[in-house]
Amino acid sequence: MVTEETKSKKQRNGECIINRLPVDLIERIFLGLPVSTLLTCVGVCKHWHNIIRDPQFVALHLQCAPSYALLFSPRGLVSGEPYPSDAVLIDEAWSSSRYAVPVIGPDDFLFGSCNGLLGLYTKTSMIKIANLATGECLHLQKPAKNVKGDHFCFYSFGFHPVTKEYKITHFLGDCINGRRPHNKDRFNIIQVYTLGDEKWKDFRTPKALSLISVRNSGVVNVDGKMYWLTEDMSANCQHSVMSFDLLEESFAMTQLPAAYEDHDYYGPRKFWIRDIDGKICIVTAQTSHYDARTVLGELQIWTLDNTAEQQRWSRKYNIKNPPNYILGPHFVHRDRILTQLGSDDVCSYELLSENFKIDLSKMVKLLDFSPHGQNLQSHNCVKSLVRLEVFSKAGIVRRPKQWDGWELKKWEAWEQNLAKKETMWSRLYEDEHKKTASTQSLHARLNHLLPQILDDVMRQQICMKNNQICAAFADQQPRSLRRLNWVEQKRDEETLFARVEKFIDITMAATQAIESVHDMIGRVTQDLDKRTSTSKAGIASQNHSGDGDGDTDLGL
Repeated sequence: MVTEETKSKKQRNGECIINRLPVDLIERIFLGLPVSTLLTCVGVCKHWHNIIRDPQFVALHLQCAPSYALLFSPRGLVSGEPYPSDAVLIDEAWSSSRYAVPVIGPDDFLFGSCNGLLGLYTKTSMIKIANLATGECLHLQKPAKNVKGDHFCFYSFGFHPVTKEYKITHFLGDCINGRRPHNKDRFNIIQVYTLGDEKWKDFRTPKALSLISVRNSGVVNVDGKMYWLTEDMSANCQHSVMSFDLLEESFAMTQLPAAYEDHDYYGPRKFWIRDIDGKICIVTAQTSHYDARTVLGELQIWTLDNTAEQQRWSRKYNIKNPPNYILGPHFVHRDRILTQLGSDDVCSYELLSENFKIDLSKMVKLLDFSPHGQNLQSHNCVKSLVRLEVFSKAGIVRRPKQWDGWELKKWEAWEQNLAKKETMWSRLYEDEHKKTASTQSLHARLNHLLPQILDDVMRQQICMKNNQICAAFADQQPRSLRRLNWVEQKRDEETLFARVEKFIDITMAATQAIESVHDMIGRVTQDLDKRTSTSKAGIASQNHSGDGDGDTDLGL
């Protein structure tokens, strides 16, 4: 009979050793693990599940999570052919990711990143909030239908540190349901949705504000406030910073710093609003007369210091010989500035001091987005355990469409092209395997034949050529079922074509070596035939001579 003591002992022996540790120590171990590992650990036992799913642990893990730069390329056209939206993650070691971000569909537009959650705009009646690491998605009904001229840059996504609420904001243009009023490029209403609420809320602005300024300069969320640039004809630079407090639900306007020196040989001055290390920043420079996106002259970066007493602008950087394009909403990552040279190359440059000149020869090229490098965005992001399931019961949550994303007919040609490349890889691996097997078999047969070749010089020559017959191909790496991002797709295609050329070269070299060996063996065979013929003739001659002598003897 098994006693309770025996049961208890067996239970302790079968229990995970880690679970015998104090809970706070287990939590400390889990805090150092990536999200992908923790998602596996959730299913190990109920104890681990409770620790990892605990909201307090999720918040602590979020604070410890490493930061990534997320480069987003929105869908567009190249030579009349559509290409999908795509994203690349750059880690703390400045290495780029290989695989596409699964939650970003081919028609999605990214309008915000916060605590590991992405805000994604689509042309349908829904917007999407998705967890970058877990793949969990929440589809929400848009605040207004049939909005003419609606754009993903009129949406913003942020987190309020006091209320711990996630907020989506939308600048509602005046042009709705086909009506085209005179001020169609302006807005009077900001719509706000808090994840988990039943509906969007409308807030009227103090006056009509410019949608064009929002689109050109960007929107950032810092400390529970949303900031953007607006036209202000009373200001020296004709722009001011507008803010909307998501807790107080109030608007405020802040004047821009006014220490600029413009040069006539450059074009008009432009302003962008950005987020650097959790602070509101104004980035300004003169632009080209011919391309308003191209930065010229000096690039100034000002930060806004918010205190209880006052707001004060401080010039953080003054950069000479600046990059061509300013990415947003985050273009400073850790100690480097992330920028675009031309329209495709993404580079980084160390922020050396407050005043410095960029040496283009010291730019570090990170990746090449060509020909999809137009309108790149740069976001800060993390991988987190934040769950969206808790918000799924809200009234505006919708089911995603059954046929969406890559299943649409418009992406059929794109998918077929990827399938053709995978077929090429499969056939190449198969051809390499066959060629290796056939040449190795021939190599073995020749090795068996070599001892029969008596001519030392010829044997050495055949031996050298035989060593060239074996086709030596690079190791065959297993093909992943995961979709590559665009940058890796290009590299993969280049690798494929280079490997095909290498296969052809190796095959031709092996064929030439085989032909040389055949020629050598042919010569050896001819020599052997000659020697055999000569030997047979000599034997026959000797036999003939011997027969004559016998006749003579017999005659005698």
